[in-house]
Amino acid sequence: MGRQRNNPQMKGKEEASERMLNEIEAIQLSDTEFKAMIVRKLNELTMSYQKLQGSYNELTENYINMKKEIGTLNKGQEEMKNTISELKNTVEGMKSRINEAEDRISELEDKVEENTQKEQEKVKRLRKNEEGLREMQDNMKRNNIHKIGIPEGEEEEQGIENLFEKVMMENFPNLMREKVTHIQETQRVPIKRNSKRPTSRHIIIKMAKFQDKERMLKESREKQEVTYKGAPTRLTADFSMETLQARREWQEIFQVMRTRGLQPRLLYPARLSIKIEGQIRSFPDKRSLKECISTIPALQETLKGLLYGKKGREREREREREREKHTYIQGNE
Repeated sequence: MGRQRNNPQMKGKEEASERMLNEIEAIQLSDTEFKAMIVRKLNELTMSYQKLQGSYNELTENYINMKKEIGTLNKGQEEMKNTISELKNTVEGMKSRINEAEDRISELEDKVEENTQKEQEKVKRLRKNEEGLREMQDNMKRNNIHKIGIPEGEEEEQGIENLFEKVMMENFPNLMREKVTHIQETQRVPIKRNSKRPTSRHIIIKMAKFQDKERMLKESREKQEVTYKGAPTRLTADFSMETLQARREWQEIFQVMRTRGLQPRLLYPARLSIKIEGQIRSFPDKRSLKECISTIPALQETLKGLLYGKKGREREREREREREKHTYIQGNE
């Protein structure tokens, strides 16, 4: 039975039978009933039409709205395309400017490096010129002896040469006998006395021979104390101001090392020479001395106040600033 109902042919036959019955029923209706049926059918058709019309209007409105939305989307898409294009152009412009800026920076870096090299070369030349000038001044003073501590006025009656010979006779009679005291020139420095300065001016003695000067200084170092009429004085070599300043920087360290029995000496122009662990070592500056004594705890402890302490560091920084200032002034003259 189920198969028969589901058969399309059977279903078609049933529908045809129903239509035939409806037609038969319609024929059997009276005029009034038939008219009522027609009116009812017309009303049903009208309602169906109205529903279809409403659906059509709704679909039409939806279509118009969708068309507007599609137009808006297309417009937005076009605007986005334009914006993207503008952004691309902006990015390209920025890339171009960045590349130009990088090129300029590279050029500036090259110029800075070139200027730095030039400045370094300039500083080297200045230092070399200063070194040459210092050596020239030191060579001019090569035969000079610097006498410190002779009271003012002592030379007025007997002259500086005779005064110096008395000092030599008092301290180095053997040199006087060997006649190694031939003097070329003597004078007080500065030439004009400063009344506000309580100490006496120094005396410069220019010897005829460099060997005579060295002999006197050697005798002075061995004697350790040179006197005039029993009062202590000093006998030193005569150097340029730059060399003197460089040698003075070793003064405190020199005294400490002398008390330690390290046999310190100052070599020309300003190298410190000491005897460490049986070997004689020389140092051009404090940095090299620090590196050497870093492995000698006892000596490092002795010099820590001068090489590593706050005062020592401040003095070193002040001297470095003075040297840089001097170099800067020389470079701008």
